[in-house]
Order: sequence, then structure tokens, then C-alpha cells
Amino acid sequence: MSDERRLDVLRAIVEDYVATQEPVGSRALVERHHLGVSSATIRNDMAALEDDGYITQPHTSAGRIPTDKGYRMFVDRLATVKALSPPERRAIEQFLTGAVDVDDVVQRSVRVLAQLTNQVAIVQYPTLTRSTVRHIEFVSLEGTRVLVVVITSSGRVEQRVVELAEPLTDHLLADLRSRIVAATVGRRLAEASLQLADLIAEFEPRDRPVVTTIVTTLTHVFSNERSDERIMVGGTANLARYGADFDSSIRPVLEAIEEQVVLLKLLGEASSGLTVRIGGETGHEGLSGTALVASTYGGETSLATLGTVGPTRMDYPGTMAAVAAVARYVGRMLDD
Repeated sequence: MSDERRLDVLRAIVEDYVATQEPVGSRALVERHHLGVSSATIRNDMAALEDDGYITQPHTSAGRIPTDKGYRMFVDRLATVKALSPPERRAIEQFLTGAVDVDDVVQRSVRVLAQLTNQVAIVQYPTLTRSTVRHIEFVSLEGTRVLVVVITSSGRVEQRVVELAEPLTDHLLADLRSRIVAATVGRRLAEASLQLADLIAEFEPRDRPVVTTIVTTLTHVFSNERSDERIMVGGTANLARYGADFDSSIRPVLEAIEEQVVLLKLLGEASSGLTVRIGGETGHEGLSGTALVASTYGGETSLATLGTVGPTRMDYPGTMAAVAAVARYVGRMLDD
């Protein structure tokens, strides 16, 4: 029971410190949390937690504040993810539903996530290398031109107008479409490219020049990985309200956030589902006073990752709920 009570004390310290930004004393814990024991017992529990490195005393005669280790224990064992309120859920759904394309989805996701958490929001664009071909369409235009449309599982739509050496007959266009769809739809982009290369030899020699031109265009579309290294960041101004949470200056945090490679690395390390990195776990000195809450989105294929960066003194349950909810909605929208 002593260990359980100490965990309750740690939870109370984290919750109070996040709410007040003031070191927490034993008397306050007894008054606010009704732990059922005396202040002396709470002081003993706090001393044990301090010895174990979960809390620390910022200065003499002060209460205690959580350490990174304490926050880690809170997240792993004590935190209960808050349920978003109906208005919050409706706000996410309504805000994202109006998106017209993938770029708009990403922009809207950043904005709503920053607003929900009051932190820096980061959204990685869907990763083409993990995308599959969802749909391919061919449309005959005037003369010798053909419009090629490719839709991937990440929701990205690519269109190319192909200029052919000679007009394409309706019969050949239908045959070409049928074979290409059968060879590529449902496959990863890299695999689809390989399937296309083997497809040319299946056509009559007289048709191969036209087929080659279209297949080459599709191959270029499939190998276009420009979105893999793209992210969008929003809500950086939110950090201004947390200036006192950073030991010396907020500048190292801002500089780290400006380095796209740092953010990509952090997001890339996020595993399936929710991931929380606290303080030194971020692996970057400039972010040592921050925490990252991230989640993959896009179902089993995990197209990309989104999340937030804020001070270690954050509302972890609320932030985790917001990040998870936005990830679900984004994945659902791309799937639709």
C-alpha cells in the first residue's frame, strides 16, 4: 500500500504543478487530494520519491516539482487519457471536413491541433513510399493527348497530361487501363513501378511506343517522393506563454523547432499509436525542457506522424487525447 500511496502522491504533485506552476508542499496535497494520511506521512512519501529521483526541491524551504523521470512515471503508469468534450470533437470534425485536398488537410490539422493544445503542432505530410495505388484513370483529350490521374492511399492526387506520338484508339486505351489497374492498384508505389516495367512487353510491337510513353509517365509519378521530407509547423507563438518553464531562454527551443531535420527525426521515431518523449528523451539539447506527444496516422500503413511540442510541464492526458483524436480524424479523411 505504501508504494501505491507514493504513486498517488506523485500523481497529485504532477497534476498540481502542471495546474499552478508552483512547487507542491505536503500540506497542499493533504488539503486538495484527501489522501487519507497525515502531512508527516506525505512528507515521508515525498522524501522517498525524491530519493528515487521522481521529484526534486527547486530551492530550500520550497515544495517539490516533478523531474523528467517523474513525468515519465506519470505518463506510463498514472495518466488517464482525458476524453475530449463533445464540442472539441465536433470542432475537429467540422474543421477538417472542409478540406479540399491533402495539403489542406495538413494545414487544417496543424491549426486545430495547436488550438486544442496551446502548443507547437507538427504534421508530417503523408509518406509516398508507404502509400499504395488506390485508383488510376485515363481520359482522352483532343488530338494525341491523354490525361493520366493517379490517386494514392495517402489521399494525394497526381495528374499528368501525356503527349503521344499518335492518337490512342479507344480499344487500346481500354486495354491499357485494364492491364495497368490490375498490375498496380493496391500495391506500394515502388512495387507498382516494377509491375509497369514488365507490362510493356505484353502489348503488340506496334503499340509499345505509345504504351511506353504512358508507363514512363506513371513511373515518374510513382517515384515522386517529394512529400516524404515535408512537415508543417504551427502554433510556435504558443510557447511564449511558457517562457518561465525554460531554465534560461526559450531561444534554443525555437532554434531546434526551426530545424526541420530535428522534427523529422523526432516524428520518425514515433511508433504505432501514441508516443511521448520527455526532456532528454528527445535526443536534442535544445529540446531538453520540452516534451513531444506524437501519433502515427493512416491506419495499418502508418502514412506519417503528427504531434505537439510543449514544455515538460504540460497537461499530458489532455494533449495525448487531442493528438490521438486529430490523428484518427486525419486518417479517416485520407481513407475516405
